[in-house]
Amino acid sequence: MTAALIEAKAGSVSGEKSERPAPSERAGSDRRSADRIDVVWSVDCETEDTFLYANITNISEVGIFVRTNEPLEVGTRVTLKFAPPGSHDPLVLTGQVQWVNPIRMLASNPNPGMGIRFIDLNRDSRERLVGVVRTIAYVRSSTN
Repeated sequence: MTAALIEAKAGSVSGEKSERPAPSERAGSDRRSADRIDVVWSVDCETEDTFLYANITNISEVGIFVRTNEPLEVGTRVTLKFAPPGSHDPLVLTGQVQWVNPIRMLASNPNPGMGIRFIDLNRDSRERLVGVVRTIAYVRSSTN
């Protein structure tokens, strides 16, 4: 099955306005509290009734941005499965959609998708995630 077909099966955002809130409207903990690292990694996003194959375009110690034309609704809990390059053991984490950047008909929107915050991480998953993010940041800073 193609990625586009899988995305299409994910369903679309309802007509409700679910765009990313302005910084002044977000709680302090939702603001960018951790540095984001640009990546392009495949990710499987799964809910009870939806499977979405998409790409992570940035990651931090607290969440990811998933690039998709069919974002899930704000508040949706999702199981995320992705493997950083060179890793044979994928990370399987739980997240919750925090904000959505929807497709805007007749308007320019080069980056549709959803911001997902990691939730309910156990100690091992948290340590592995932090290690991955910090390693990428270190490698990139030492090559520039």
